Amino acid sequence: MSTSRTKIKKIYPGDVAFRIFNTLFLTIFVIITLYPILNTLAISFNDGTDALRGGIHIVPRVFTTKNYQTVLQRQALKTGAFITVSRTVLGTVFALFANAVLAFIVSRKEFVFRKQLTVFWIITMYVNGGLIPTFLLYRKLNLTGTFWVYVIPGLVGAFNMLVIRTYMNGIPDSLEESAMLDGAGYTRIFWTIISPLCKPVYATVALFVAVYQWNSWFDAMLYNRLRPEYTTLQYELMKLLSSVMNQNTNVESLKNVQDTVTPTSVRAAATIITILPIVCLYPFLQRYFVTGLTLGSVKA
Repeated sequence: MSTSRTKIKKIYPGDVAFRIFNTLFLTIFVIITLYPILNTLAISFNDGTDALRGGIHIVPRVFTTKNYQTVLQRQALKTGAFITVSRTVLGTVFALFANAVLAFIVSRKEFVFRKQLTVFWIITMYVNGGLIPTFLLYRKLNLTGTFWVYVIPGLVGAFNMLVIRTYMNGIPDSLEESAMLDGAGYTRIFWTIISPLCKPVYATVALFVAVYQWNSWFDAMLYNRLRPEYTTLQYELMKLLSSVMNQNTNVESLKNVQDTVTPTSVRAAATIITILPIVCLYPFLQRYFVTGLTLGSVKA
């Protein structure tokens, strides 16, 4: 008859001290990270005139929804929201497809120029043509003043392509060879074998592109400043934030606003509306985001 002995792991004082320090550090870090968001949320639901007194932390003192009503009534923000959602969806889908196809081509060992093209794309990560030549190129291509200036220039990203290529290089060659023996071509191999195995890296790259498209505002100011029908949500938010810095333009920028609404409270409401979709999306794709950071150590 055998007896089982339960081994009790000895806990050293250093381990206890590390756990306590680690818990306190992470707790303080979370508080520091969340406080600005919670403070902005509290101000966005607080009466504007009362918010000018200060002293609001994470709980509204005088609750109201007038700030959000004011923001949602602005036609420019509605147009910007539609354009931002459209560019995020289309830009992510098209960019993911283009980067995946290029990564598949470059990852094939039988492709003659794969090393040369990889080096070329890596160079583009550190060297670019500059702002003025880029603007002149887009204007020559008739992209300025159109919606597609948000989508087409971002179709291929060197970093995203290399991340996908590195992941594809880790897929066993035997899968592709067995598919070729069954008569499958490269198109079928890409769609039925490689792509299903690359879902984690596809989700990672899609998250990278979607966050970039959602937060981008500089291209709207640079290429579509005179085309209000192609404005973006972030650009309108930037203009709203800039108006707060100039008290002379605050009244003009917030027409039909009642006395209980101030630029500070409206700014807080617009900020919450803008960041809300990304904040809701991150918890579902966080594990893919961590995977993408791990896959970021690409090799030429």
